[in-house]
Amino acid sequence: MPVTGKNHYVPELYLKHFVADTGRLYRYRTLVSYPWVSEWKPLSIGGVGYQWHLYTRALADRDSDEIEQWLNHDFESPAADSISRAVNNRPLSKEDYRLMVRFAVAQSMRTPAFLVRHLPRWRKETQLQLEETSRKVKQDLKRARLTGERLERTPTPNSEYFPLRITTVPSSDGKSVVIKTETVVGRGTWVHAMRHLLTSTIKRLPRHHWTILSAEDDLPWFTTDDPVVLLRFQNSNDYDFEGGWGVPKTSIFLPLSPKHLLFTQVGERAYPRGTVLPRELSIILRRMIAEHAHRYIFSSCIDPTINEYRPRIIDPKAAGFEQEQWRKWHEEQSRVEREFAT
Repeated sequence: MPVTGKNHYVPELYLKHFVADTGRLYRYRTLVSYPWVSEWKPLSIGGVGYQWHLYTRALADRDSDEIEQWLNHDFESPAADSISRAVNNRPLSKEDYRLMVRFAVAQSMRTPAFLVRHLPRWRKETQLQLEETSRKVKQDLKRARLTGERLERTPTPNSEYFPLRITTVPSSDGKSVVIKTETVVGRGTWVHAMRHLLTSTIKRLPRHHWTILSAEDDLPWFTTDDPVVLLRFQNSNDYDFEGGWGVPKTSIFLPLSPKHLLFTQVGERAYPRGTVLPRELSIILRRMIAEHAHRYIFSSCIDPTINEYRPRIIDPKAAGFEQEQWRKWHEEQSRVEREFAT
């Protein structure tokens, strides 16, 4: 079967609830090359929120879209009817909320923004792991020389996601060796994180009190390329997006349509479903959604407040560099994945 190469990190079944009467979605870019680039562009939902081969894994003999299919089968499709019921104001069961929350958890991890945020930490942790591996190999080699024991190669855990290559090069005098440990931090690391968090960690998430909130008609919700917000908020000058799924007082929310916001505050009682938020609070949440966006904001209308919440960055060098990095993403990731697979 052909590999699904067009990976929608913001699914079409979700974005369709934000389209205008024309059937188009308005896109606002937070980073552009030139000031004359239009602020808003109407597009079809199939033309936004995707990256070619974002999750495609390069195996030794073929490409695999296993992750794309898994996300669709286990998280997207099961939640489609529940999201539709929510935005059409139909009754919701506990199962509907469970499926929408699973969708939200997956959505928080599958975006390029999640990858960009976590790469520095993954690289740091991987460096520590490599140093520990080198230390252990040295100890094993020393013990083998003393005892005459033959070292057996043991498989590395999760090697399909964390490829590890260990090579030893004898010195010129034959009395010592140079140990070289190598790995790759990239797509495989990200996929492993998603696999782990969405199969084991998600089962241990505490049960929160979820609800669906609304806003006044002139303050519609919009969404972004990083639509799940985990907000720690003290006041308008003291907040961040470093909240956690089990961290008390964290506000977690996901816009579902211009009139519907999936919302919980960890450890707090829920608003009644359908509550129209006070105007001041709606404005704060809209601002948080915009500030949390990575590169794109999607709306059912041209919203003049977006530019106030999130002024565009005009930087030809940064925009060009980022575009080039994504253009080379699959080729470069595939090359190193196959190189370490051999």
